[in-house]
Amino acid sequence: MRGSNLHGGLVPTPTDILDREAVALYDSAAWQELVAHWDVTALEPAPRAPAPPPPPAPPAPTDWRALLSLPVDRLVATALDALPPAPPAERPLPGRLGAILPDRLHAWRRLGQADLRPSTHLGYARRVLVEWGWQNQPYRLRDTRGARCVCGALLTAHRLGYGSADTMNRAAAWIVTELRAQGWSDLIGPWNRAPGRTAADALALVDATIRRAAHAGS
Repeated sequence: MRGSNLHGGLVPTPTDILDREAVALYDSAAWQELVAHWDVTALEPAPRAPAPPPPPAPPAPTDWRALLSLPVDRLVATALDALPPAPPAERPLPGRLGAILPDRLHAWRRLGQADLRPSTHLGYARRVLVEWGWQNQPYRLRDTRGARCVCGALLTAHRLGYGSADTMNRAAAWIVTELRAQGWSDLIGPWNRAPGRTAADALALVDATIRRAAHAGS
């Protein structure tokens, strides 16, 4: 719940701040230029003339090894060398205990981590919602079980080391972009706690946002 300052006013929570910064970024001219043509598809290619029939295949050799210019072991080694390196192993989210611990105790996880694209950051935020749960209590980053709201999942993904604060803000702005496309004109928080909202709705919103951001190369 929001705290109160000495004058009796409400102190904005981190999710409130992220929500407002996301809308400010969405409203900026630079962001509008970025997303103006994200969904423009390429023109259909002109129909091509039918390709001529392929020439008849030569008679099969008596031994398939006659087709090879190098020994089989050399060909296998060359093919293996051409394969891309295996992707680095993903760091799993902390378990249920990690979900209820204060995020500041996870700060060490950010050390030495490279930045990510907003769409990738959103993917980790989705994992937070799936593995730790979704909640929609007003003005709360998490509930007693450690479940997060949509903005809370973005914040947690950042605090776990998945993307910089700037990446997190851009990921939130992509969510605002998706909400505007769906006809929602308010902040992310009111959408998250709207009556009848479900965890499936939250995941569907994040999935649609990931597709939108990735399609725009972000």
